[in-house]
Amino acid sequence: MNSLAELPLWASILVSIFLLLGASLALIGSFGLSRLNSFYKRVHAPTLGTTFGAFCILAGSITYFSVSQSRLVLHEVLIGVFLSLTTPITLMLLVRAALYRDRQKGSQDVPNLDLPD
Repeated sequence: MNSLAELPLWASILVSIFLLLGASLALIGSFGLSRLNSFYKRVHAPTLGTTFGAFCILAGSITYFSVSQSRLVLHEVLIGVFLSLTTPITLMLLVRAALYRDRQKGSQDVPNLDLPD
């Protein structure tokens, strides 16, 4: 199997950029998880940050394996499809469960859902 050192320079730079960008976005999402003060604010940072980070890492993986095997490798696209389908659904279910729990307890942390006419 080829290593990153055996790839052409342009591919090595592109894969490295994708990996660093993906790791940075995941790290920013983790910081948002620890820094935001309420559950409803906190739930967005890791889902957005880690999802975009995972897409960048998948792009780096696609680039690496496509160049190293001299053919287009798209197995990672399935991972991206599953991430883009499951992350919003999980977010919605977690927020609905938290809203139900907070409304039952009469908590003041429930966001205002009054929509303008």
